[in-house]
Amino acid sequence: MNVIRRYEKIMELLLAEREVTVARLTELLQVTGKTIREDLAKLEEKGLLTRIHGGAVLAQENQLGILSPKQTVVPNEAERLETAAAAVALIEPQDVIALDGGRTTLEIARRLPDRPLTVVTNDLLIIAELARKEQIRLVVPGGYQYRNMLIDTEAEAYIRRLNISKAFLSATGVHLEYGFTIYAGESVSLKRALLETAKASYAVADHHKFGQAALFTFAKLGEVKAIITDSGISSETAELFRQEGTRVLIQGSGNHEL
Repeated sequence: MNVIRRYEKIMELLLAEREVTVARLTELLQVTGKTIREDLAKLEEKGLLTRIHGGAVLAQENQLGILSPKQTVVPNEAERLETAAAAVALIEPQDVIALDGGRTTLEIARRLPDRPLTVVTNDLLIIAELARKEQIRLVVPGGYQYRNMLIDTEAEAYIRRLNISKAFLSATGVHLEYGFTIYAGESVSLKRALLETAKASYAVADHHKFGQAALFTFAKLGEVKAIITDSGISSETAELFRQEGTRVLIQGSGNHEL
């Protein structure tokens, strides 16, 4: 197993369980304890985890990409609700939209009124949410199950044939240098398909994710029409991204741009 794949597996386990041991990782990844300790040191340098005696813990509680079924405490809920509300305000009747997998996009689905609308998604939780809304046409490209997502190359090819007006993409981190990042490499090509197919793509991320970076970049800052976030973002942070040519839309008394 190559080093990037090991990093991904380590972070997936941390996201699910919040703490890992060197002994468990050695057994799971079939490498030496020395190799695991070197991997943990590299990931700590990136700010992704904190080493403790005999293992490591997740560096930040909000490092979520694909949802973990074991997680019961949801971080940054108020900010996520604000971000979702700002996104919903951009959706019009008869739109064909795509909802990427994630907690914020799930909240968007919950807030969608039951009116004529087409939603493309491979997120099983979003599918379950929207199946109850009779006027929403639900389109599921399909694939094999990876946590709460359906993923495969045929699904990506199917997405690229669709006429999607707006795509809403989730990210674990939003970084000036690395762009939009996630931990799960399996999801990168699906996100790219949505990004490159939609007429307008939006990244949805609460303000805590700005300045953070995960393992895999799926898009550069300039590839989305705007980043949708909550009112907790500072004007200084928004200005840094504006200087890179990136629009930042926030929820307040009506959506507005910083």
